[in-house]
Amino acid sequence: MSDTAMHFEYPPGASPAEIWAILREVAEGQKENRLQQQETDRRLKETDQLLKEVAEGQKETRLQMEDTDRRMKENAERQKETDRLIQENAEQQKENAERQKETDRLLKEVAAGQKETRLQMEDTDRQMKETAKQLKETDRNFGKLSNRFGELAEHLVIPNIMEKFNALGFTFTKFGPNVRIAEVSGKRIAELDILLENGDTAIVVEVKTKPSQDDVDDHVKRMEVLRRYSDARNDKRVFQGAVAGAIMTKEVRDYIIKNGFYVIEQSGDTVMINTPEGFKPRQW
Repeated sequence: MSDTAMHFEYPPGASPAEIWAILREVAEGQKENRLQQQETDRRLKETDQLLKEVAEGQKETRLQMEDTDRRMKENAERQKETDRLIQENAEQQKENAERQKETDRLLKEVAAGQKETRLQMEDTDRQMKETAKQLKETDRNFGKLSNRFGELAEHLVIPNIMEKFNALGFTFTKFGPNVRIAEVSGKRIAELDILLENGDTAIVVEVKTKPSQDDVDDHVKRMEVLRRYSDARNDKRVFQGAVAGAIMTKEVRDYIIKNGFYVIEQSGDTVMINTPEGFKPRQW
């Protein structure tokens, strides 16, 4: 029952039975009110619990929304960075495309240059083969020409050689072309183009179309061999040398004179013996 004092006014002239009936109704009403109050309290508690849960749910929702906002901001920053990278990548691709275009152009130029170079090399090879063929033909012709010059030189030298040296004070009475010096066994010692002789002196003439310094050195060795050969046979004659040439350079002429040989050169249709002032022929 409620602690609050309740005041009832009974109807005038009410019998005890009616009063008890009234009291029972009041009691029943109070009981129903108490039940309603309990139900209300229960509902209020449930409401409070729901409100509490709602408040907690709102707090969690707020936290989730804040986290969502943070993630959205992070995603926005990431998207912004991604867009920047995409832009850079697009620019890089564009630059790469330009470079590739330039590379392709250069490759085409290189390919064209290689083709041109190959054609030039093929043309060069052809020209070299033609040149080699021409050189071979030139060598063959020069060989023939050299032989003719050699024949011409001997024809120029031989007819007048003895008279030319005798004009210098010699007394040669014998000369011979293509003299071969050999042992009794047949072993070759030396081959002399021209040999002029008298009882005391012999001059060995080497005839070349165009003498070289090597030809002069070979003639020195030939003279030394001839000297040893003669000494071995008690031949006491004095040997001297000369080099004759149809074509003579100044360097070779000076080298011949330096080695003590007479220089025989072409002069018109004949030859002359070049004896510069102070020349002293070498003797073997």
